[in-house]
Amino acid sequence: MIKQRLIELLTQAASQAQELGKLPSVALPEVTVEHPQNPEYGDYASSFPLKLARATGLSPLTIAQDMVALIAPSPEIGSIAVAPPGFINFTLNSDWLTKQIDSILVAGDSYGNIDLGQGSRVQLEFVSVNPTGPLHVGHGRGAILGSTLANVLAAAGYRVETEYYINDAGSQIDAFYRSLYARYQQCLGIDAEMPSDGYLGSYMIDLAKEIITEERDRFLSLPPKEALSQLGHIGLVKLIELIKSDLELLGVSFDVWFSEQSLFDNGQYDRAMSLLRQGGYIGEKEGATWFVSTALGEDKDNVVVRSDGSPTYFASDIAYHYNKFLERNFDKVLNIWGADHQGHISRMKAVVAALGIAPERLVVIISQMVTLHRGDELVRISKRSGDIITLREVVDEVGADACRFFFASRSADSQMDFDLELAKKQSADNPVYYVQYAHARIASILRLAQQRGIDYADGDVSLLTTEPELALIRKMLLLPEMVEVVAHTLEPHHLAYYAQDLATLFHSFYKQCRVVSQNEALTKARLRLVEAAKIVLARTLRLMGMTTPERM
Repeated sequence: MIKQRLIELLTQAASQAQELGKLPSVALPEVTVEHPQNPEYGDYASSFPLKLARATGLSPLTIAQDMVALIAPSPEIGSIAVAPPGFINFTLNSDWLTKQIDSILVAGDSYGNIDLGQGSRVQLEFVSVNPTGPLHVGHGRGAILGSTLANVLAAAGYRVETEYYINDAGSQIDAFYRSLYARYQQCLGIDAEMPSDGYLGSYMIDLAKEIITEERDRFLSLPPKEALSQLGHIGLVKLIELIKSDLELLGVSFDVWFSEQSLFDNGQYDRAMSLLRQGGYIGEKEGATWFVSTALGEDKDNVVVRSDGSPTYFASDIAYHYNKFLERNFDKVLNIWGADHQGHISRMKAVVAALGIAPERLVVIISQMVTLHRGDELVRISKRSGDIITLREVVDEVGADACRFFFASRSADSQMDFDLELAKKQSADNPVYYVQYAHARIASILRLAQQRGIDYADGDVSLLTTEPELALIRKMLLLPEMVEVVAHTLEPHHLAYYAQDLATLFHSFYKQCRVVSQNEALTKARLRLVEAAKIVLARTLRLMGMTTPERM
């Protein structure tokens, strides 16, 4: 990666300057390299001399000039310049740039991979919606964030395991069971009252009718407690399968589906509570059992076992993270939670610390709400059912690729407006169409070359000297950097912006540079560039979990 190469050259130059007495022997600050906003300043710029000036008291311009004189020649660099008040600007060598086309073609589908993670194990848990109803559009955002991050982290050299945490224990499941039993009875003509904490959505009636079709009225002859358990379990399994099916429509799958109930059945809950009790973090008061969060700097303690003896959701989460860190030994755990879980983060960090785990190994991303629009019109309810808008309805209307791109194109911590009409447009106004059309256009060029029998394997890429060609190559070389940025920041929207920029530069190149022409040598060179562009654009789309259409 060229960025890392420049950092190495700057570090070496600074160390050499210290050896020569041009810089005092101070600890070198972190070397950073950025892309200048103004392309006149080159391809990369570093403010390293300014940092050194603060550490040494010397003039940043003098430091920059001394360092430039010591930077070793490198085939990647065409020129180096110093700019006030102390920047070092790098312009890449055009000959080196064009040779990178061959490197991309050789790398193929692995282009963009880096070894940032060095094989460390990361668990990525996301969606994890209570299996008490269908997924709604907001859940789709977390699903896309999680699956895109999983793709990028794998490309960055991490061993990633994705997981859905099934909340199949506790009061909400109990309410779901009682709601389904009431609907089942009602659909069979029995006057049963819905529980006050029940699930009132129309999907519960549909679920009850489906079970009646398969099971008839056999649960009416069972004792209520037994009927509730059997019927509820059938409904739970069906809703989990519905959730899986909805996620598959989006191209989202999980390595593990983890049962909350298993934490109690397999002893993780007891072991986690015992460990916290040994550490002095469990206390009894007001008839309940508490996690003494205040001992770790929290504002208040938190209940883990209610006075009626039932564990809280927090207690289950404690056992779950005990299992993640101390039994399955993940190096890092990433959780993507909805906006309503914001207040849960600090106490989970506290309990992780109480379990003897470095809190920074737990990272929580909060995914904010999604608002649906049709142009200027706010969409509030489902046209189909008259209540919640399900994820499946949105995917059916605009397609999985549009959902994935739009959900991934905004920072997770920002509110999101999803325009259904824009997502369906087949024009440059729709970024999904715009990016995928670039890929389809590339595919059509390569088909034309194949139809004409043009063999461009020996194309001379040194013939590519125009600015549209070089600008496209420069952008293509940034994919490994994008993988690094997303892996560091855990913000997939950088990839969506990159995809649009890359598509823009390809469309510009296409308009200004005829690919298949009477000039045989130039045709072959440009076809190699086009094939490389296809690799990079396709890899970007696949990292986002999107398809790569050959025709549009």
